Amino acid sequence: MAHFPKPAEGSWTEHFPYLGTEPMSFEDSISPEHYEWEREAIFRRTWLNVGRVEQAPKTGSFFTKELHAAGTSVIIVRDAEGEIRAFHNICRHRGNKLVWNDYPGEEVSGTARQLTCKYHGWRYGLDGACTFVQQEQEFFDLDKANLSLKSVRCEVWEGFVFVNFDDDAAPLDEYLGRFAKGLSGYPFGEMTEVYKYRADVGSNWKLYIDAFAEFYHAPILHAKQYSDDESQKLRGYGYEGLHYDLDGPHSVQSAWGGMAPPKDINMVKPIEQVLRSGNFGPWDRPDLAGLNPLPEGVNPSRHRAWGLDSYVFFPNFMMVVWAPGWYLTYHYWPTSYNTHIFEGTCYFAPPENALQRLRQELAVVTFKEFALQDCNTLEATQTMLEGRHVTEFPVCDQEMLIRHLHRSASDFVDAYRAKLG
Repeated sequence: MAHFPKPAEGSWTEHFPYLGTEPMSFEDSISPEHYEWEREAIFRRTWLNVGRVEQAPKTGSFFTKELHAAGTSVIIVRDAEGEIRAFHNICRHRGNKLVWNDYPGEEVSGTARQLTCKYHGWRYGLDGACTFVQQEQEFFDLDKANLSLKSVRCEVWEGFVFVNFDDDAAPLDEYLGRFAKGLSGYPFGEMTEVYKYRADVGSNWKLYIDAFAEFYHAPILHAKQYSDDESQKLRGYGYEGLHYDLDGPHSVQSAWGGMAPPKDINMVKPIEQVLRSGNFGPWDRPDLAGLNPLPEGVNPSRHRAWGLDSYVFFPNFMMVVWAPGWYLTYHYWPTSYNTHIFEGTCYFAPPENALQRLRQELAVVTFKEFALQDCNTLEATQTMLEGRHVTEFPVCDQEMLIRHLHRSASDFVDAYRAKLG
């Protein structure tokens, strides 16, 4: 018997009938050919979140992002007018990577008056204009006005910087849709205490999103994160989401939990009791505008047991907004059909004292442990799927967002292929 109300159709999956209820194939996650289509149809034609405006806080601040699936590296820079711009990270002279330090594949950041190529010294302004050519007189009919850096479409939503390599794509606000509108007013810009993790994962990018798009696995895979008594209760209780919704290729799930403090202090480990923090973040909500009241799109079911909203902004940007007043983001950057880079970033209001800092650090290391448990599980999944000894898999109602993600990705590929004829 369901613990929380389900739609009139009897299940969340059937509430969105186009998803279907049949067993799923994960061929799209083990096919090198399909991955190449995804690179063209998805990662070169949708809006990709590459960072936040705080990473380029003043004139001349810049950072780079390596985008293997799109076949490029981009520079994000704040120009003299305070605007955020994006360029392909390539010198117009002979194609050298323009901005890098010791290792060309590593991402870098800094501040500069101009961007200078370390190969032959060509320089570019913060607006991308070519400003200096070494021994310019040695070239033939050279016109610096035609040698600006190659720009990339760049737009900002709530401080999140996005790029798109398709000049014909819809504007960012239109693409992000109603879930982004429902988050408008959340104090993202006030949560500037940032903790980052990065891992090279041996699985397809969608399989890791699958792991965080469902919490059906949490009482089992993450059982050791709770006290023994609480872990047994959770296994017996199972998991049900409070609310699911879809908007085009994007999705959201609301989940229970995250009570601060928990109803029973013995539910959590001793260190969590002492610090008043843990898996769901610090228990004491910061005093920030935008948290009380919350934006209208947060906790859409208005359930008193609400603990978090987990958004997937297609293709690879995931955001979790927590009831105790912090948020985290996940990014999944493909590097091949069966490898990707996972990035997890936790955002808090700046701590006012050492105790608040310790509370945040406890939440962050707990998150890291959860993520690592998923990482190696997915590598085991990838290796077995590639054997193709079993090709169809049942998916339950609490895993409906997995159906949606794979269907959305396939729809983008199919539409692109149909356009090519």
